[in-house]
Amino acid sequence: MPVAKLFSVIESPAHPNFSALYRRLGVNEVKFNSIRKVIAELKKQKPDFIVAEFSYGYSNNYAGVNVSNLDVLLASLRKYAPHARVIVMVDKAEQQYVGKLAALFPLYAVVQFPVREQEIETLLAET
Repeated sequence: MPVAKLFSVIESPAHPNFSALYRRLGVNEVKFNSIRKVIAELKKQKPDFIVAEFSYGYSNNYAGVNVSNLDVLLASLRKYAPHARVIVMVDKAEQQYVGKLAALFPLYAVVQFPVREQEIETLLAET
């Protein structure tokens, strides 16, 4: 059975550290601290999963065109890794905006902070 590859996009301290869980499950985790770096890596290797935090684009944070911090990454997935499953972590206050993103791009799962290890383990097992 091939080892699953997971990209963790860690843009804030709120992103939980599930590295021990990933190792226990035999998942190869690659960590990134910016969307730009993830997109560059997508050109070299294709992940099975991407775990990232959602930040809604209030006012002009994203030039009024994008819904969130994840739009450009999700658009890139269409070309470079269309089968990657995206797990989005979201703060309760921004949960209401995730639907706008989901209307534009396929999301495998949305989990609300605080994210429990068991939630992620269940999602990774559903393959």
